[in-house]
Amino acid sequence: MAEWFEIADADMVDTPALVVYPDRVRHNLALLATQIDDLGRLRPHIKTHKSREAVLLTLAAGITKFKCATIAEAELLGSCQAPDVLLAYQPVGPKASRLLALMQEYPRTRFSCLLDNAEAAQHLNALAEASHLLVPVFIDLNVGMNRSGIALAAAFRFYQQCQDLPNLDVVGLHVYDGHIHDEDLAVRTERCHQAFAPVAALTEQLQEAGFAPVIVAGGTPTFPVHAARPGVECSPGTFIYWDGGYGRAFAEQPFLPASLVLCRVVSLPTTTTLCVDLGHKAIASESPLDKRVTFLNAPELQPIGHSEEHLVVEAGPDHGYRVGNVLYGLPHHICPTVALYAQATAIENHHLAGTWPTVARDRILTV
Repeated sequence: MAEWFEIADADMVDTPALVVYPDRVRHNLALLATQIDDLGRLRPHIKTHKSREAVLLTLAAGITKFKCATIAEAELLGSCQAPDVLLAYQPVGPKASRLLALMQEYPRTRFSCLLDNAEAAQHLNALAEASHLLVPVFIDLNVGMNRSGIALAAAFRFYQQCQDLPNLDVVGLHVYDGHIHDEDLAVRTERCHQAFAPVAALTEQLQEAGFAPVIVAGGTPTFPVHAARPGVECSPGTFIYWDGGYGRAFAEQPFLPASLVLCRVVSLPTTTTLCVDLGHKAIASESPLDKRVTFLNAPELQPIGHSEEHLVVEAGPDHGYRVGNVLYGLPHHICPTVALYAQATAIENHHLAGTWPTVARDRILTV
C-alpha cells in the first residue's frame, strides 16, 4: 500500500511545491470540534493557510468566528462571508482606514481589531466617526510575551478610556500567550494558569464595573488549557495543517500533518551527499538547520547546508539515491512555509486535485 502522502502523478508537479491533503484538513477540523464544549468558543487563526478553500472548509465544519493578522487575511474572510473576524493587530497608519473600508465593503461580516495604545485608539475613533461607523475592539493584554499588548496594571483604565470614545465598542480582552510552549503539558498548563490569573482578576474588576468582556485567548500550544476554561474563546491556528515542530512538541494534540513540501534530488555533489531544490525560498528557515524539514520517505537524510535555492543533506555511503528522486518534506514550521508559495496543489486519493491559491499571502488584495 502507498503511504498516505505519496502522489501517483508526482511527475506532473514541478518542484519545490507546496501540497495540501484536503481529507486531512477536514479531519483536523473535525478533531478540533471534539476538543471543546461549544463551537462558538472557537476562533481559529487563518495565518497558517491563508486560503479561501481552507476558510470554506472551516465554515462547513460549523465554525463562524475567525482571527487573522493582516488586512488581506481579513478581506479574504470577508469575501468568504465569514460572520465574525478579529484582526489580531492594532491598526496603525493606513491599516486603520483599510479596516474601515473593509467594514463598508463587507457589511455582512463583523470586523473587530486590537488596541493597546491611546493614540491609536483616538485615531481609529476619529476615522470611524468620519465614516459613521462603530468599530468593535478588543484590548490587547501583555501577559508575558512582551511583543504587544498593554500592561495589566493599566488595562482597566484603558478599557474605560476606549469605551468612552463614541465610535469604538469595546468587546473584550485579547490574551496571546505565545511565549508558553513547553513540551511538558503539565508545565505548560501551570504557566498558562499563572499568566491568565491576572486576566481573570481584571475580568472580575470589569464585570463589577458593569462591563461584560469577551475573552479571546491562546494559540495552538495553550489551546487544551483554554479549551477547559469556561466561556473563553480559543484561537489555535497551526492545527489545520500541523507540522513537524508542533507534532513533536505537543503530542497531546493528535492532529495530522496535512501539508508538505515536495522537492527533488537535483545533484549528487559527493559520494555521501545529495542536493535538493528546497532552499530558503521554499521552506521556513528561521530554526536551526536540523529543525527545518523531515523527509517522510527518507527520514535518515540529515541537512548539512542550506542556501537560497538548495538544501544539501548527508545520505551516507552507498545511499542509492539518484538525481530526480522525489522527496516529501514535513516542514518544522508550516506557517511561514506556506507564505512562500503562491498556491498549494491539492492531493486527493494520491492524485492531483486542483490548487488552493495562497490568496492572503499578498499584503493587499483590493482594499
